[in-house]
Amino acid sequence: MPTATAQNATTTAASSPNPTRANAHAPDKQVEGLDLIGVGSPIMDLLAHVDDSFLREHVSGEKGGMVLVEDADIAELVAKLPSLATVPGGAAANTTLAAARLGLSTAFLGKVGSDDTAAQYLANFREHGADTARFKQHPALPNARCLSLVTSDGQRTMRTHLGAAMTLAPEEISPSDFAGVRHAHIEGYLLFNPALADAILSAARAAGCTLSLDLGSFEVVSVARKWIFRQLEAGIDIVFANEDEARALFADNPEQTQKGSPDEGSALAASESTPDKQAEALARFGGIAAVKIGAEGAWLAQGDSLHRIAPAPVSQVIDTTGAGDAWAGGFLYAHLRGAPLPSAGALGSLLGAETVQCLGAAIPADRWPEIRAKATELLTQHSA
Repeated sequence: MPTATAQNATTTAASSPNPTRANAHAPDKQVEGLDLIGVGSPIMDLLAHVDDSFLREHVSGEKGGMVLVEDADIAELVAKLPSLATVPGGAAANTTLAAARLGLSTAFLGKVGSDDTAAQYLANFREHGADTARFKQHPALPNARCLSLVTSDGQRTMRTHLGAAMTLAPEEISPSDFAGVRHAHIEGYLLFNPALADAILSAARAAGCTLSLDLGSFEVVSVARKWIFRQLEAGIDIVFANEDEARALFADNPEQTQKGSPDEGSALAASESTPDKQAEALARFGGIAAVKIGAEGAWLAQGDSLHRIAPAPVSQVIDTTGAGDAWAGGFLYAHLRGAPLPSAGALGSLLGAETVQCLGAAIPADRWPEIRAKATELLTQHSA
C-alpha cells in the first residue's frame, strides 16, 4: 500500500476517507438482521517506514517493542515523520471490515473518542457499509491510536495510546448491543479486563449470537488461561489461535494449572503440542478450532474431522500486521455462508496472504474485486 506524503502531517490511506460531516461520529440508526458484529478496541493505526537511526534519535526503549504512551507523545513523533499511512485498525475491527468487504452485513461494538480521529474511524466503517450505531463514544477523550514504526528488517516498534477504547465498561454492555445479529466475534485483548469480557459474552449469548474468540497473543493467554477454559466449557463456537497462543493455552505449567481449576488436566505433552494436536484439543470442547501457523497455513478441527489448510502464495512479505485478523475475516465470511471447513480455511489463507503484501492491515481497494471473485468461486464449488 502506498503511503501518504504530506510533510509533518498525519495523512489518510486511500481506503479511509476523511469525513465531511461535522457530526461524522454521531450515532447512526441501529440496523438488525446482521451477519456479524466485531467486539474490541477501535484503534487507528499510524504506519511509517523509518531507519534505525530514527529510532535511536527519537524513540526510547527497545526496538520491536510496544509501549503505552500519552496521545501527545504520539503527536510529537508524528511531527518528525516525513510520511505516514493512516489505517483503521484493532484486531476485531480488522476482521469485521475484511468480512464486510467480502459481502457480510456487519456492525462493531467498541468505544471511540470525540476527536477527528474518531470521526475518520467511523467514516471508514460507513464507507464499507457497516452499522456504526453500536459504537460507544467518550465525550472528552481522544480515539485510541497506535504508531507503528517499521524498519527495513520488518520489525515494528509500536507506541500506543488507548484513549477512549480503554474506558468501555461492563455496565455499558447489554443484549440490545447484539440484537438481530447472527454471530459475535471477540478479540482476545479484551480478556485483560475479565469483567468486561464476561459482560460481552453474557450479552451476546442472551441475544442468541453464536460466538468466536480470537486468542490475540500468547501474553493474553498467559494472563487469561483459566478464563478461556471456563468459557470454552460454557460454549464457544469458533476459536482462532496461532501456534504460540495454542501452545501457551495447553502448556504444562504448574503455576497456571492448579488443582481443581477449570484447566486441570488440559496440558498437552511436549511431543503432542503440535498445531494439529492443538487444534484437536481445542475442538474437543465442542466448537471449531483454527490454529494458524503463518506461512505454513493452518489446521482446522471440528469433532473428529481434521483439515490441513495450505498457505496461499505470496510474492513478497511487506508487513504482517493484521494478517491473522484478515484470515479470521475470510473464514467467518465463508463459514457464515455455509461453506465447509476446507473452503472457509482456503479463503482465510487467501486474505492473510493478501494482507502481508501491503503496509498495515487494510488490503488495497484495487485488490478486492479479484478477492471477491475468488471467494465466489470457492462458495460456488461448495454449492455445486
